[in-house]
Amino acid sequence: MRMKRIACLMFALILLSVLSGCAREPAQEVSASPGSVVVGFSQLGAESSWRIANTASMVNAADSYGFALMMENANQKQELQIKSIRSFIASRVDVIVFSPIVETNWDNVLREARQAGIPVILMDRMIETADDSLYTAYVGADFYAEGRKAGEYLIRKADALGADHLNIVEISGTIDSTPMRDRQRGFMDVIGTDPRFNVIASISGDFLRSKGEECMADLLARFGPEGIDVVYSHNDSMTLGALDVMEQAGVRPGKDILVISVDGEADAVRALKDGRINCIVQCTPALGGSVMSLVQGLVSNRSIPRVSHPVEAVFSDFDDLTDPALEGF
Repeated sequence: MRMKRIACLMFALILLSVLSGCAREPAQEVSASPGSVVVGFSQLGAESSWRIANTASMVNAADSYGFALMMENANQKQELQIKSIRSFIASRVDVIVFSPIVETNWDNVLREARQAGIPVILMDRMIETADDSLYTAYVGADFYAEGRKAGEYLIRKADALGADHLNIVEISGTIDSTPMRDRQRGFMDVIGTDPRFNVIASISGDFLRSKGEECMADLLARFGPEGIDVVYSHNDSMTLGALDVMEQAGVRPGKDILVISVDGEADAVRALKDGRINCIVQCTPALGGSVMSLVQGLVSNRSIPRVSHPVEAVFSDFDDLTDPALEGF
């Protein structure tokens, strides 16, 4: 029976490759022996170094555990992600893992997974649902805590500078995504009651470097360099794009304008060491090991934790940045 199931899976993979064409990357499967656990993984895209590293983490962890991995890239389109999940259900995978592009409108397809008896693990992002039984576990960062850490750094920096008024612009992630909502909420919960801070604009850069450039150009055109004291960016890709635009405009990021970012990409860490970024709140992409450990628990009929958060740090200009261990991903 198991050999027949693997054969069906391989046929489904070939069919998906033919049907997908150029609209999305074809389904892929990490090689594994017949009888192995099959995990269906829908990645939301490849929009940043973080996402690429996250995908590599999943592939490597599945291989380490000896699991077969059916993987699809949704290219930032929820409708493609829903199609991928339905293809996993049709293929009768053991567990479905996906990173939701946005929080809403997942209930129907997740009910289909539940009816098929396939558990679902959310990775990196959460969903908004009145029925929490539609997913089994969540693995990812505490985005609210990340936002709070960014706000706490800014308060410490303002104290050190003796600043009595700072105008802040926020370059947020994808609208209605979990990291966007929670990073904004955590940040505002920390600084919101401090009269020194004034958020003059919040604009979405969709977690893309190119849009980070567009956002920063728009913000400089609206407020001028002298009207912006702080940039709070929800990820390093957008931040790096914003740095390029600031420097082209003759602005010294990290000095003329304070820059707070989230993630910990290698290029951003180098910018931190160079003084072009003031603070990076770490958000690790290395979630694959935790996810596959939960998959192992599920297929072994063991209880697993409902929520798993990685341990993450904050790196800033208050720290010793000469530490060779501080490299980024």
